[in-house]
Amino acid sequence: MIVKQIISEELLTLPDVKETLNRIREERENEGKELGYELRKAISHAELFSKLTPEKSRELVNELIKLEKMKPEIAFRIADILPQSNDEVRSIYAKERYTLTEQELKQILEIVYRFI
Repeated sequence: MIVKQIISEELLTLPDVKETLNRIREERENEGKELGYELRKAISHAELFSKLTPEKSRELVNELIKLEKMKPEIAFRIADILPQSNDEVRSIYAKERYTLTEQELKQILEIVYRFI
């Protein structure tokens, strides 16, 4: 598929994507259309790796964004991955120009644990 123009762009968590893909699947099934290979694979991936409800994932992102060194892109990534250790959080921040202190890592993990 060749994209000619991006009309809008929005960050979504994996549970949001799963919900959207399931709605698309239902619409296509009601219309009697076949699901394409890419759509089937995307639905399978979303169902396999989505761990929270869309509402909980949005709440988690909102809580994470309140932190000092948190960018929206990183908050969405954390909500998708749900890291369980300091090393997993550090790997998410690996491309950033700064490192997190132990206190900041602990804060992030405490927020994640509340939503698991």
